[in-house]
Amino acid sequence: MLLPSPCPGSVSSSQKYLALRPSGGLCYWLMSVRWIMGLLVGLALVRAQEADPTLAVRQKALEAVKAGQMTNAIALVSDAIRTQSQEPRLWNLRAQLRSLSGDSSGAVTDLTEGIRLNPKSAMLHQDRGMERFKMGQIAECLQDFDRANELSPELVPYNWQRGIALYYGRRYADGRKQFEAHRAVNSNDVENAVWHFLCVARQEGTNAAVKAYMDISGDSRVPMAEIHELFKGEAPESEVLEAAESATEDPREKRQARFYAHLYLGLYDDLLGRPDSAREHLRKAVALSGTRDYMGQVARVHLNRMTPNPTPSKP
Repeated sequence: MLLPSPCPGSVSSSQKYLALRPSGGLCYWLMSVRWIMGLLVGLALVRAQEADPTLAVRQKALEAVKAGQMTNAIALVSDAIRTQSQEPRLWNLRAQLRSLSGDSSGAVTDLTEGIRLNPKSAMLHQDRGMERFKMGQIAECLQDFDRANELSPELVPYNWQRGIALYYGRRYADGRKQFEAHRAVNSNDVENAVWHFLCVARQEGTNAAVKAYMDISGDSRVPMAEIHELFKGEAPESEVLEAAESATEDPREKRQARFYAHLYLGLYDDLLGRPDSAREHLRKAVALSGTRDYMGQVARVHLNRMTPNPTPSKP
């Protein structure tokens, strides 16, 4: 299903997020939250589309992206910005193009200008928060995620990116609440349960996390069932790896299964104070992910933030 454009001046959600890891789990809800935000903005602006002075350049830029000409797409928007510098939709569009090309720093610069021109945009704050997270700027990204929630309270349950950032910002109680809110709109996601577990474990210990662990069924992605049992204490790490290796023969799906396995084994080992094993798994996860994969960026951020001698979580 194609998703509507998140705002009149941006790459469509389908164009942007089909470039990320495909559907399922938290990344599926990355698309969903943008769909809802796009719907809310689109309803208010649909009548202005015909007179939109940025429409032509947006169409040309998207055609260039589809043709694999990202540099040309960015150049087209940059030319338009020179003559329409007060148009936040153009800054937003170039930010998304820069994000797709792996230039988070450039995307943040453009989103900051977009926010200056349109400070009430929850979407612009959300996007800047995501780019800042990729750069490891946890305090700054949390300011943006918090602001996005303030500007659009109806979107709070969907903002799992904020929950992950809260974990790295050591705001574990807030992270726990965010993942509990997300469960109301995404009840069968093992990843959401695991991040909730991690927040509780860091705040209250692993025993408390097990007691508060979300019961999940229906997440068909491999090896999510085994990952869920691992954190519950009812499956060894070897079962997670075996499940990933025995996944479908489709190369893309097998790669994704291996990525999930190593990401969550890395998080698990780090939680339990096994830094060497955690780093090994996280390095493999990073190698298996793409630069446009948000959860792959999570693996990179976690690996970069690991200290030589992390303190194990309390029992």
